[in-house]
Amino acid sequence: MKGEILYQKIAKTIAWQIKTGIWKPGDKLPSLRTISREYGTSLNTAIQAYYELEKEGFILASPKSGYFVNYKPLHLSAPTTTQPRIKYAAEENNDLISEVYRTIEDLSITRLSLGVPEDILLPIAKLNKELVRAMRSLPGSGTRYEDTQGSPKLRKYIARFTYNWNGLLSEDDIVTTSGASHAVSLALSATTQKGDTIAVESPVYFGLLQLANSMGLRVIELPTNPVTGVEPDALKKALPQIKACILISNFSNPIGSCMPEEHKKAVVKMLADHHIPLIEDDLYGDVFFGNSRPSPCKAFDEEGLVLWCCSVSKTLAPGYRVGWIAPGKFKKEVLRQKNITLISTPPLNQETIANFMENDRYENHLRKLRQELHANSLHFVQSIIDYFPEETRIIHPQGGFMMWVELDKKVDTTKLYYQAMQQKISIAPGRMFTLQDQFNNCMRLSYGHQWTPTLEERLKTLGEIIKKSM
Repeated sequence: MKGEILYQKIAKTIAWQIKTGIWKPGDKLPSLRTISREYGTSLNTAIQAYYELEKEGFILASPKSGYFVNYKPLHLSAPTTTQPRIKYAAEENNDLISEVYRTIEDLSITRLSLGVPEDILLPIAKLNKELVRAMRSLPGSGTRYEDTQGSPKLRKYIARFTYNWNGLLSEDDIVTTSGASHAVSLALSATTQKGDTIAVESPVYFGLLQLANSMGLRVIELPTNPVTGVEPDALKKALPQIKACILISNFSNPIGSCMPEEHKKAVVKMLADHHIPLIEDDLYGDVFFGNSRPSPCKAFDEEGLVLWCCSVSKTLAPGYRVGWIAPGKFKKEVLRQKNITLISTPPLNQETIANFMENDRYENHLRKLRQELHANSLHFVQSIIDYFPEETRIIHPQGGFMMWVELDKKVDTTKLYYQAMQQKISIAPGRMFTLQDQFNNCMRLSYGHQWTPTLEERLKTLGEIIKKSM
């Protein structure tokens, strides 16, 4: 552990020096032996530090010549704060959504539209071993119903894992679900009725819009900053109209915003003062690129009005459909709704995930995943700067899998989708993430891929298609 901390510290120091211009692009860095001697550490630790810097795009290794600075300062223009009409809208673009996700399993396509990490980034072999172990240990080999609240073992490990954001949850506070979308569905069923109005971010994950419409709910879309998330003042204006609010507070899908802690506190208090429940989808909170996990809104919940929803679908096993909800004061109603719709979540999948959470294996996997995705995000940002039109607006992701790209107003990303598909490249057009006529010049790209020269070439091709469409 000491070696790990030290090499990360060395890498962080050199990265800061490069960012601040102490080391310039093209400068030759000290040799590995020099780094080892100056920091009083082993040669292996120096190698690990340079490996981290190389993976994140700060340096390049030149055979027989040494290591050189490769970093280019990024002059980014952030996408604009969204300005949806703060009124009920219901124009769902189901045809476009179906078209984009029709090719979700077509491996011949570069699926920049995909909202999950590639298989190669997941510990599939280790999960397979735990699946066999679970089958051997469970009564009936996992074929029986279990208690509606879900696996006690899994709920215990989930409660333990909330230590990283000071969560004061016990296993009795948690109900397991079939993924985060199921958790949100139970939360909406427990807190709203047909005809009620809810508030969401704009843009927002299209699945939440589809779910709300299917339940007969009205939707108000709120102005959202691409860095700091929902504007608290806009939410305040909507309070008289809404029965519930749904927020993806950490690294939202699709825009990538992360609410500052002071905004989370303000939103939780504002809603509590009006006795309005907050349904929090914290699906991406564990995929952070900073020093620590950002707290969810649930961390500031004193009234039991925050229903915290999460899963391992984006970090460990998308197809296992293992999620959970901490429903606060709505636990009884959530359990009733789950019993009506599902009775029991699959015990085999839950036991497998619980087994994997033992002995810090999940945290170790997350650490590697975060490193890989952070490096990927750097590569994506640099490729967009290099190959996309100069007017392109993006922010540097601080976590999650998604990158929101705002193009020139002349570009229609729905048309761009079909043009890109002719080259076997799939994107997620911005119009998918709203019920209003907006974001037609925007798109969501996923960097949940292993970075390769082929992937860079695909981004270059996409950039060329965009330029031709202007």
